[in-house]
Amino acid sequence: MTPPALHSSIGLVGGHAATDHVPSTVAPAPAEAPAPAPVRRSRGRRLHPAWGLLLPVLALAAVEALVRVGTVPAHLLPPPSEIAATLAQLAQTDLLWHVLASSLRVAAGYAAGALLGIVIGAAVGLDARIATLLDPTFQALRAVPSLAWVPLLLLWLGIDEAPKLVLIAIGAFFPVYMGAASGIAGVDRKLVEVGRLYRLSGAALAWRVLLPAALPSLLTGLRNGLSLAWMFMVAAELIAASKGLGYLLSDGRETGRADIVLAAILLLALLGKASDTLMRRLEIRLLAWRDDLARSA
Repeated sequence: MTPPALHSSIGLVGGHAATDHVPSTVAPAPAEAPAPAPVRRSRGRRLHPAWGLLLPVLALAAVEALVRVGTVPAHLLPPPSEIAATLAQLAQTDLLWHVLASSLRVAAGYAAGALLGIVIGAAVGLDARIATLLDPTFQALRAVPSLAWVPLLLLWLGIDEAPKLVLIAIGAFFPVYMGAASGIAGVDRKLVEVGRLYRLSGAALAWRVLLPAALPSLLTGLRNGLSLAWMFMVAAELIAASKGLGYLLSDGRETGRADIVLAAILLLALLGKASDTLMRRLEIRLLAWRDDLARSA
């Protein structure tokens, strides 16, 4: 029988006896690196949204003061008080119809352009062959300014509503197309493989995997397309229109009324901001699952 003292000095290495002493202590495992702290926006307490009015109010007050003291000619830059009076005067006549006409044109043109942008952008993002065929042409057309389309549309469609709506749809199409194409093409391949592993059908894979993953990029494209729709609407109404905010801009320029021009610009800014705020709220609701930098503040 082997003495107990011998057990502490005999080990088996590869099936052979060894007389090396076994260390009495075991080296401690290396400590795990601490988890990185979450990145936060470098700011203090969140400001109330009303603080966003500070800069416009200061700018309006400065313009009012400069015009009142005679530093800036009133016929070139009317004071805000005069612009407010012009808006009140227009509101008693046909201002509502101008706002309504422009808003309806933007809504119709944006809906058509955004829908077409989503469909074609999704096809380009899903199929490399379609992207090779279509994307170079769309990238070239995307660089064409809005006013360059106006003469061609007037020749093709006349001076009725059709060229205005088509021009607005063109303005909305390209940002939405870019958002949809880049969003779907940028979906992580591992997510698609997991969906196929769970035997999802094509429609289920698109609805449960591709769409949620591409949604941030798509919503950004929709917001950019909405702002461009308002800009293209002005270009359309400046050329041939009898009502709308673009018509007010043209009428103020032809009559030398800077107050009407600035009133129309102010209304465009307010309508654009209101529509963008609605899109932003929709974006926040649809992307509530995302843990981004804005929510970490």
